[in-house]
Amino acid sequence: METAERTERTVRARRAAAGPSGRARADARRDGDRRLTLAGLLHAVSGAVPERTALVAGGRRTTYAELGARADRLAAHLAARGTAPGDRVAVLSRNRVEWLEAFFGVLRAGAVPVNLNQRYIRAELEQVLDDSGCTALIAERSHAARLLDGGPRPPHLRHAVLLDDGAPPAAWESGSGAAPSSADYTRALAAGGPAPDHTPDSADDAPYLLYTGGTTGQPKGVLWRQADLFRAALEWRGRGHPRASGPEEVAQRARDRSARRLLVLGPLMHAAGQWNALSVLFSGGTVVLSADAAFDAERAVELAEAERVHAVQVVGDTMARPLAERLSRRPGRCPDLTTLTSGGTPLTPAVRRMWRDWRSDVVIKDSYGGSETGVCGAAGGTGATRFAMGASVAVLDEDLRPLPPGSGRVGRIARTGRIPLGYYNDPEATARVFPVDPDGRRWVLSGDYGTVDEDGAVTLLGRGSAVVNTGGEKVFAEEVESVVKSHPGVADAVVVGAPDTVLGRRVAAVVGPAEEGAPDAAQLQAYCREHLAGFKVPRTVRFVDRVQRTAVGKQDYRWAADVVGGAAGPPRDGGAAGAAETRP
Repeated sequence: METAERTERTVRARRAAAGPSGRARADARRDGDRRLTLAGLLHAVSGAVPERTALVAGGRRTTYAELGARADRLAAHLAARGTAPGDRVAVLSRNRVEWLEAFFGVLRAGAVPVNLNQRYIRAELEQVLDDSGCTALIAERSHAARLLDGGPRPPHLRHAVLLDDGAPPAAWESGSGAAPSSADYTRALAAGGPAPDHTPDSADDAPYLLYTGGTTGQPKGVLWRQADLFRAALEWRGRGHPRASGPEEVAQRARDRSARRLLVLGPLMHAAGQWNALSVLFSGGTVVLSADAAFDAERAVELAEAERVHAVQVVGDTMARPLAERLSRRPGRCPDLTTLTSGGTPLTPAVRRMWRDWRSDVVIKDSYGGSETGVCGAAGGTGATRFAMGASVAVLDEDLRPLPPGSGRVGRIARTGRIPLGYYNDPEATARVFPVDPDGRRWVLSGDYGTVDEDGAVTLLGRGSAVVNTGGEKVFAEEVESVVKSHPGVADAVVVGAPDTVLGRRVAAVVGPAEEGAPDAAQLQAYCREHLAGFKVPRTVRFVDRVQRTAVGKQDYRWAADVVGGAAGPPRDGGAAGAAETRP
């Protein structure tokens, strides 16, 4: 609160110094920002281009008018079942038209959507639902069953809206016992009345909550003002164009712009996929979604060609490499495809070359950013770690002072200005990740370290915490270590990331066996799958006589990286590595 008051005093002082005309401009900008709610933006764009196709997925095509109407009917259903303004409503589904209908329907009800990772196991889903206090759930039936079949229901959950995914009805849907009430999604929308008038008038009263498994261990909810999120991650404007003054100008630009078609392959429950989809919708374009349960490169290329998409959004090499391989076999495919956009993990130079070998003039947009920072910049040239950043991004020294270009010093990459309010329900993590510098300026630390080149570009050096970015998924190493070490046959373990030609990095564990004998790699992986989502399970397991630690007893991540990296000879100052290794 003290920081917020100090910031407001600074703003008032700047307005006073700017004089009457400066104050008027500042007030106009703030008024425009206050009206930049996500539901309000969709309403404005839908009014401007009602007959354009907004969404394509699974054989369905939805216009902007239909998207707005269906979101309204879902909002009416939620309100009738007790969802009040400010309530949190979870969405648990693979990519499909209904994911975005649900997102906007929750917003139209005045509530807050909460993204759930469909790859989480039940305990992980329950942790997010409990932390966020979700009172309602919109989920594919099979995922809802994983969460609600047997055992106690999440304490705040009162109602579930179920999407058909081919799974049979479960016993809990009868509403008996402690189960929440439930409704079929299609029937709920068919019966929905007029939307409640709960859309916030001001973005100051319209939070946006995105759960991420980033640098803070267990999933944390990143809390944004919707206007700040729009400015930091969603606003699509041409080169040289000023920021839109309000929803009306956003809608006018959408009407004037030719409709671009983007194939979104990243999951909508992650920032990269969700933000790319929202950005296209607010610019009047068409979002094409793959409704497949898992990524299939050949089917993705077929979809891109059938829908004549102009751009495809991927998550790093994991998706970009197999797409390039298939395109190169038949260079004439996808003649309308001009742009590859990636986020979540950098593209490697080899994959960039593959795309340019397929089509020399393809535009490659490799963005740097995160759930806490928004979109900060983009990679240039063929490098995978050099990014041109926006003016609000800096590399900070240990005193939170920006490092000058060309200093050669390593610091923490951070952003100021339009950044989140903090982590939901976690003041300690908020204080740690959103520090205030000696001048009262508030920053968000990205978790990465870097240097500032002479020309102001930032070279990314790596994570500053024990996080493995594997195929766009962020895995907290210590969480995996705790599970590995809980196995009775394991005495000690360190988890690190190892190079992987497909995933960028893979989760790898260096394991010291207990005296009574360790499990083999396959047994340990099977054990981990009982406690962790699949992407967190170590793909490589290396056994050593003894796990090396630092002088103060902390994990020696550099030593462990040498072990899993296949360094010749025995690890330094440690036991020799065993041969047991597997890639499930």
